[in-house]
Amino acid sequence: MKTPDSTNFDHKKPMKTGVLLVNLGTPTEPTPAAVRVYLKEFLSDSRVVEIPKVIWWFILNLIILPFRSKRSAAAYQSIWQKSGSPLLINTKNLTNKVAQKLSQKSDQVIVDYAMRYGSDNMVEKLKLMEEQGVNKLLVIPLYPQYSATTTASIFDVVGQYYQQQRRIPDIRFVSHYHDNDNYIKALVDKVKHHWEVNGKAEKLMLSFHGIPQRNWDKGDPYACECFKTARLVAEQLELSSDQILTTFQSRFGKAQWIQPYTEATLKAEAAKGTSSMQVICPGFAVDCLETLEEIAEENKEYFIEAGGQKFEYIECLNDDDSHVDMMCKLIEENTQGW
Repeated sequence: MKTPDSTNFDHKKPMKTGVLLVNLGTPTEPTPAAVRVYLKEFLSDSRVVEIPKVIWWFILNLIILPFRSKRSAAAYQSIWQKSGSPLLINTKNLTNKVAQKLSQKSDQVIVDYAMRYGSDNMVEKLKLMEEQGVNKLLVIPLYPQYSATTTASIFDVVGQYYQQQRRIPDIRFVSHYHDNDNYIKALVDKVKHHWEVNGKAEKLMLSFHGIPQRNWDKGDPYACECFKTARLVAEQLELSSDQILTTFQSRFGKAQWIQPYTEATLKAEAAKGTSSMQVICPGFAVDCLETLEEIAEENKEYFIEAGGQKFEYIECLNDDDSHVDMMCKLIEENTQGW
């Protein structure tokens, strides 16, 4: 392998610290064609789907993409904003506010965002960091709870990129922050503010994105970290075990995933007489398809149709001041000594 030359490198240029906030990604537009391109890249990642490649190729290209692209495009259309994808907009807003806050302390820190899949991809942003003179790099996946299906895939890209570079910066990687005090506090404050404005429902549900049960059985710590986040939030909100529910959403395929399932739990709660439910999704740093369409629209319908009377979705932390402060503190903690 030939190592590429940095022909534009200036040895006299001051070196800087780079911070890259990485999210999952999004289609460029809510159309079947654009969604198909995005899904193909996403679902072709062996970290995401641990099925033998030859078998999965046929399933993905002959069954999933032809049918799911159209359904997913319709879902994206229901939440798409004038300026684009909510996930992209919210990630940009969070990044800009974090960058602005950190710039008040130092002009030697560059903060940017990247997406694991689709546009604004990590390779483009890592190259940009290099061009701006970054010699110390902090990568923060915007997944509070670690999973090989998400966090590890981001680490893979970082490693693969720098295997081919002449200059390798000092690199630090935040693999999770599921029990970070400031993260828990931000979640608790978000719920309390919602209660102050809208009142308190009978039950609070914390819905996390799911992963296959076999991944957990093989040692993925994701579910353990989700349950710990939920426990810490429940303790600070002073909720009893019958007032809070921890569930997992976005199940895909016929295999067993981590339970309890969000959809089934909502239906069961409504059927047994729970009239009001509030749902927050602590595993998502910013709102996206899985929160705005799957929870706030689709799962709301499930609850109401099963006999529930009132369903409220509590938005993600997005670019709330508490989230910005938490991210800045996380960055400062993980750049100590730089």
